[in-house]
Amino acid sequence: MATSLPVPESTAPQGRSIAPVWHTLLLILIMLGISALGADQERFALSHTAKVSMYLLTMGVEWLTVAFAIWGIRKQNTITLRELIGGRWDRPEDFLLDMAIATGFLLVSFLVLGGLAIALGLNKHPADVQKLAFLAPRGRLEIFLWLLVSCTAGFCEEVMYRGYLQRQFTSWTNMAWVGVIAQGLIFGGSHAYEGGKRMMLIAVFGMMFGILVVIRKSLRPGIMTHAGYDIIAGIALSVFTK
Repeated sequence: MATSLPVPESTAPQGRSIAPVWHTLLLILIMLGISALGADQERFALSHTAKVSMYLLTMGVEWLTVAFAIWGIRKQNTITLRELIGGRWDRPEDFLLDMAIATGFLLVSFLVLGGLAIALGLNKHPADVQKLAFLAPRGRLEIFLWLLVSCTAGFCEEVMYRGYLQRQFTSWTNMAWVGVIAQGLIFGGSHAYEGGKRMMLIAVFGMMFGILVVIRKSLRPGIMTHAGYDIIAGIALSVFTK
């Protein structure tokens, strides 16, 4: 019989911030600032060297940002990174359960986001997808680096948005739904290079991740789903764009 993954109880008092207020506001500004810098850049085909550099830079920025988030959490000294993620796997069954949850969530995400994309008319404008062709990995090295980028995004973004921000907003308001919505909106706002309608789609995706965290009390299934989704998206871009 399947059992739930044990989740360590945080020693932080109920309703207490997990990081200083100034740190949270600065982190949000950093996230949105990085997004704004990439929003209006002209999209064109990148050389192999330029694309490799972009992948490496993206991973570097992600890890630096999550390091800043973890530093803020440690300053407050209310919760550990392990507690933030949701404990550890004690048995192979725990890993398999999270993998099953992640797979199911990934399938549901494709259905929900596909339906929303149709409702927003994104399927009628294939040129919008073509604008993202500069991201598509081509060749063995680029594909390998894309896998690393996807896994980096899966871990770092789940820690920053669903771990740090969602917990922080929830602690400030004592309302889980506020944390879910607020971090989802910031998550969408952090993807300005995707365009307005896709930012809405990504915001909904972020809220879905947030709901999963509330139900599962762990970031692990979301980390798996996030990485898997990005890997599939990169492969799809390679196949359907030139």
